[in-house]
Amino acid sequence: MKRLIPVLLLLAAGCGAQTLKTDDSASAIRAAEESGAAKVPRASLHLQLAKEEMDQAQKLAKAGDRDKATSFLTRAEADAELAVVLSHEQSEKNEASQAVERVRVLQSENR
Repeated sequence: MKRLIPVLLLLAAGCGAQTLKTDDSASAIRAAEESGAAKVPRASLHLQLAKEEMDQAQKLAKAGDRDKATSFLTRAEADAELAVVLSHEQSEKNEASQAVERVRVLQSENR
């Protein structure tokens, strides 16, 4: 029994090492989708890249290439975060344009 415990611990540790932590990347992709990235061309490109990188990471993990899989997950997260930033940037530009137009309307009404 004493010999069996270390073996079981090693097996448990080995099994845990095979799983790939995709939570951060998946959350970043979800945030990009919720921010409307799919409607902004530049953001949509990075959102699509993030999804493809996530898929590639999962394939690499299944093939046993954990280092490359982790690298693809990091890239997926970065692309998803960039998609969020780009979609927010577009929203802010739209709001600024609307504000400028409201100012123009107010100025023309006051003349």
